[in-house]
Amino acid sequence: MEIYLDNSATTRVFPEVAAYMTQIMCNDYGNPSSLHQKGLDAEQVLRKAKETLAGILKVNEKELLFTSGGTESDNLALRGVAQARQRQGRHLITTQIEHPAILQTMHFLEEQGFQVTYLPVDGSGRIRLEDLQRSMRMDTILVSIMHTNNEVGSWQPIAEAGALIKRLNPNTLFHVDAVQGFGKSRIYPKKMNIDLLSVSGHKIHGPKGVGFLYVNEKVRIRPILFGGGQQGNLRSGTENVPGIAGMAMAAQMLYENYDEDVRKLENCKRFFIEGINAMEGTRVNGLLPGYPAGEGTAPHVVSVSFQGVRSEVLLHALEEKGIYVSAGSACSARKPQPSATLKAMGLPQDLLSSTIRFSFSVFTKREDLEYTLSCLNEIVPKLRLYTRKR
Repeated sequence: MEIYLDNSATTRVFPEVAAYMTQIMCNDYGNPSSLHQKGLDAEQVLRKAKETLAGILKVNEKELLFTSGGTESDNLALRGVAQARQRQGRHLITTQIEHPAILQTMHFLEEQGFQVTYLPVDGSGRIRLEDLQRSMRMDTILVSIMHTNNEVGSWQPIAEAGALIKRLNPNTLFHVDAVQGFGKSRIYPKKMNIDLLSVSGHKIHGPKGVGFLYVNEKVRIRPILFGGGQQGNLRSGTENVPGIAGMAMAAQMLYENYDEDVRKLENCKRFFIEGINAMEGTRVNGLLPGYPAGEGTAPHVVSVSFQGVRSEVLLHALEEKGIYVSAGSACSARKPQPSATLKAMGLPQDLLSSTIRFSFSVFTKREDLEYTLSCLNEIVPKLRLYTRKR
């Protein structure tokens, strides 16, 4: 038996996407910069992908840059804006619970002389708009706030933040890391005052190693990669044609069945949280006050702290049962340090090393969750008993 509940780390590629990519790799394999027919065929594949993604976001096709994934998209957004606008100001704002691709880039920019304000979050993992308002300055050139937290599933008030930023300083740019939110939420950059938006293919049942960055046509950024001048000199390098095509197809499939898929994920989350709450010594993280079933948060992520059980031990005990989960962000899973997100949310010290992330996808079935809950009810008491005896 194999039950995969680590979809925030990566997702299984849709079979249709894999078949489409294989067709492109074997038939439309030309370099899209080449002037012969094979190159033109590959270029047409890229145009179709841009048309699909731009239609989903309701933006212009020329506002999309293809990248190698979320990390590059985040780096290009932050470093590209900082380098292009440093004469206008050197102040940046982000949050304490961002993905390492944002936080580490911000640390790099601090070393380059930029000032960064890190917004705190409440116990649900959400920023307070009043903190954002107090942090805004006339020399603030960029605000970067993630759409969906990858560890606890908290949604940030993106539309409200975007409106506030533009009201306080219309010259301040707004970047949103939507790697976890794209495909699980309807995101319209133009309506939400988003100037730059990062997306990754492998979080939406597309391939790894590909993503894109939306850049409003009025925004000027500096490239961070130099070479052949592809994509308007903003992102050099031969485009990953099959990867881009697969990402676009996966996005199209998700949004064509959006209502049905999100409803299924919400039902899975509600059922799983109810089962977790029936267990002793558990805590579901990132819930909004008054919404115990996870309403108002991402439909695919459930973060649970199991009192008296180390997360690594429980993770491997579940793996022996054929259940695959995570002890936190996959990007920091091999680094033995407490989660910055959980610390920022004020999680008690004894629970920081006792938290497991369960994340669902359209492939997740109710019986998968029933089996997982059954295993948890069997394993957790045994691990607690073993811990007490040591």
